[in-house]
Parts: sequence; structure tokens; C-alpha cells
Amino acid sequence: MVKSGSNVAVFYKGTLDDGSIFDTNEGNEPLTFVVGSGQIIPGFDNAVLEMEVGDKVAIHIPCADAYGEYDETLIQSEMLDAIPNADMLPVGEKIYLQSPFGEPMPVKVLKIEDGQAFFDFNHELAGQDLNFEIELISAE
Repeated sequence: MVKSGSNVAVFYKGTLDDGSIFDTNEGNEPLTFVVGSGQIIPGFDNAVLEMEVGDKVAIHIPCADAYGEYDETLIQSEMLDAIPNADMLPVGEKIYLQSPFGEPMPVKVLKIEDGQAFFDFNHELAGQDLNFEIELISAE
């Protein structure tokens, strides 16, 4: 039985409430992680607790236990003249900015208006409830 600290491997399919698939590893390698380590969203982590190898579950995760509520304060703007190649910003698409620690940080370019670019730093699934079908392949 899976407990906190177990190393597990799972196959999964993630869907939104409208049935559209947002992620899956079916047909690929299993996802491996340590339960309770914070490597994955809390609702998924909790779902595998007490599963046995071979078990399959279908779960619904409210946004608070997934990527959180959508946070308007995570929309930030920058003057276009401070952005290299600002004329090439793809409105409506995801780009990667560099974090203060030098790591890539995905953001969505919301709009360009009044000499400013507006960026959304929310996770693309923030504010959405998620559904998963999970199959436990191994647990140590």
C-alpha cells in the first residue's frame, strides 16, 4: 500500500471538465515521484495514497488542490521600450522569461496596449478543476 515517502510509478490521463485532455503519459514512460514530497500537485499526490499496485482510480481535483485559483495580481506589465524585440511578442501565446534565479519561467502574453506588454504569470491551468484517471504501476 502506498504511503507518504513511497516511490511510485503511474500512468495517467488528465482532462478538464469539458472532457478535453490536457496531459497524458499513456503510451509513454510512467510518471515517477515520491509521494508527499511536493513534486506534483496536492490532489494528485493524495489520490495515490493507500493505492495498491494495479489499482486504477478516477478522481476530480478542485483547482485549490491543483494549480490554485486564478490570481489577477499575477498579471504584470512592462514598458515596450524595456523589452528587446518587443515588436515580435506573440499576443495570446506562451513565452519564456528568465527568473531572477536564471531559470526559464513560462508566461502568457495577454496584450500589448498603450506602450506596454501585459504578461500573465499564472499557471495555464490555474482556476480550473482537473480530472485524472490514474493507474498505479509500482510502489516501493
